[in-house]
Amino acid sequence: MRLLFLVCVAASAHDIITTPITWSREISRIIYTRCASCHRPGGMAFSLMTYKEARPWVVAIREEVLTRRMPPWGAVKGFGDFRNDQALTPEEMELIVNWSEGGVPEGEEKHLPKPPKFDKPPGLPKGGIVVKGDYQLGRKFTLDGIVPVAAAPMKLVAELPDGSIEPLLWLENYRPEFAHPFLLRKPLDLPAGTWIRGVPPGASIRLLQK
Repeated sequence: MRLLFLVCVAASAHDIITTPITWSREISRIIYTRCASCHRPGGMAFSLMTYKEARPWVVAIREEVLTRRMPPWGAVKGFGDFRNDQALTPEEMELIVNWSEGGVPEGEEKHLPKPPKFDKPPGLPKGGIVVKGDYQLGRKFTLDGIVPVAAAPMKLVAELPDGSIEPLLWLENYRPEFAHPFLLRKPLDLPAGTWIRGVPPGASIRLLQK
C-alpha cells in the first residue's frame, strides 16, 4: 500500500500545472507548422498530430528541439536568410520548453487550430551550377538558393571582387534523408569574378539561379 501511495503522489506531482501554455492554444500550432509534414499518419515518422499522440514524446521533443535536430533544417540560424526556413524560432523553442516543464497542459479543444492540409512535397529544384571546392563565377549570377548534393558540414560564403564577404549557408547536422533546398529570402546578385568558398573536399552543392 505504501508503494502504491508513493507512486500516486509522484504521478500527481508530475501533473502539477505551472504554465499557461497549452497544447491546444500554442503547441499544436507549432507542431502543425513545423513538424506535421513528417509527423502525421502516413508521414515519414510517428504522428504528433494530437495531444494523446504527442504527450508520451514530450521529453524527446524538448531534447530534439533544444539540440536543433528537429525540425531537420540542418543549417545554423542567422547565417544566411531563407524564405523556406523551417527551423524553430527562439520564441517557439521557449514555448515548447516552458510547456514541457510546466506540466504539459492540454487546454481546451475549442482552441485547437484546423489540422493542416498536406500537399505532395515538391522535388528538389533542377539546374544551376554544381560547385566542388572553391569556385569562381565567370559571369554575373543571381543566386536564388543552394542545394546540397554531397552534403557535409560547411560554411559557405561569397567573396565579391571588391573583397566584401556575403554569408550564404552554414550547414550543420544536415540529413540527406530530409533533403531540401535552401532558398534565399531575397535573390543575391553576384558579379563576375565572385568566389564561392567553403565547400570541403568530397562535398558539392548546386547554385540555383533566379
